[in-house]
Amino acid sequence: MISKILKNEKRRGKINLALVNDKEIRRLNATFRHKDKPTDVLAFPMDEDGIIGDIAISTETTERNAKRYGVSYKTELKRLVVHGALHLLGYDHGKRMKDAEEIYQKL
Repeated sequence: MISKILKNEKRRGKINLALVNDKEIRRLNATFRHKDKPTDVLAFPMDEDGIIGDIAISTETTERNAKRYGVSYKTELKRLVVHGALHLLGYDHGKRMKDAEEIYQKL
């Protein structure tokens, strides 16, 4: 999925994906965003040595979100991968991000 997004956005490079638990994503969120709480997805841009950046997704929060939104775990995980990848490619929250998410979730 990430490869398809990169190809469609005409970008070359690598995006690393880490699936972590709530404890680890909370640590990352506190360290890098100064928010001492778990979150669903974090994106860390790098843009060096062919690496666009890293995405960290909490599997526990993904599971809770899936139940809350009434979707499968796989659907919610896919949404978070797309969201993180788009952030690394320069998308901010807003209409452009929402439109792109809708397109890429159909891949």
